[in-house]
Amino acid sequence: MSFEFATANRILFGDGMLERAGTLANEMGRHALLVTGGHPERAASLHDLLTRAGLAVTTISIKGEPKVEDILDGVATARRASCDHVIGFGGGSAVDAGKAIAALITNPGDVYDYLEVIGNARPLQQPPAPYMAIPTTAGTGSEVTRNAVLASPAHRVKVSLRSPAMLPRIALVDPQLTHSTPPAVTAASGLDALTQVIEPYVSARANPLTDAICREGIRYAVRSLRRVYTHGDDGDARRDMAFASLCGGLALANAGLGAVHGFAGPFGGMYDAPHGAICAALLPAVFGANVAALAARASGSPILARFYEVAAMLTGDPSATPQEATVWLRELCHELQIPSLATYGYARSHASDLIAKARASSSMKANPIALTDSELNAILEEAV
Repeated sequence: MSFEFATANRILFGDGMLERAGTLANEMGRHALLVTGGHPERAASLHDLLTRAGLAVTTISIKGEPKVEDILDGVATARRASCDHVIGFGGGSAVDAGKAIAALITNPGDVYDYLEVIGNARPLQQPPAPYMAIPTTAGTGSEVTRNAVLASPAHRVKVSLRSPAMLPRIALVDPQLTHSTPPAVTAASGLDALTQVIEPYVSARANPLTDAICREGIRYAVRSLRRVYTHGDDGDARRDMAFASLCGGLALANAGLGAVHGFAGPFGGMYDAPHGAICAALLPAVFGANVAALAARASGSPILARFYEVAAMLTGDPSATPQEATVWLRELCHELQIPSLATYGYARSHASDLIAKARASSSMKANPIALTDSELNAILEEAV
């Protein structure tokens, strides 16, 4: 047994935890760059907490999923204002954008020096500026991951800025911040969270510590995902999903993901589609394809036994088969009204390009078994 586990320096979880943001930010510096999503007014209460704590605050807004250009603009703004730390407040896009900006404020050169795939993937030369991540949705777990996913429209791809040093100094998770999330976003982000506790559990890089985290994450997501979709004001359900999302971030950062996310990154770069909704549309098909491939080519693999464990956790039936779990996932996606990939402009003629890009993704490398082009194409056929 050998593995590495790393996460944010501090994790604070609980209802009302936002009230501590001013005190915590004061420990990081005197002038904060506050990175929000497309509706900066939602960060008004946080802005007040920071200013009451005596901090200067410069705010920028990231509309949609972060693009390379957004990060360059944010870095320039932070340097002009002499910001000495960064706070990301919002969904995964805002949290990732803040993470990337914090990394590049202190590092020389161009963002392409450090980006994977379309850049030189050089390691950061200097530690990032102190960073506090405050998620307002329950899905990505980005508050405890070591990378930021950025879109490059010119390349029609999403890529990562990645470094162990990019783990946030503080991850502040206040489930009350998720209560206003609309049902469609709740469904997509919730299924992303569920994906991110399933994929690391069956990953080729799974370890006993992430296994324990995934089991808890699956349990919390299964008992509350339907409830939080239909009753968004249910505090217990919102808390469960915020915890499941945190578990997913902890697990994926240390055990990797799989073909769902292997497809999701390239798909998001090719089409204007929210990350969580892509993962949700792909999850049942990928789950079923992995089970079939393992049964056909690696029936003695211990990873196949893990799919039986996941089936039991999802369905609540200790004797459930992975095939029954696949049906359970399809029915869940139907109940939560998850759109198909075709909704975002995907057509069958795009399959070969998408498959080629997915094969190059880091997430695909942790999939429990190498899937053939035919199997990958069948996944897209089902999800379309």
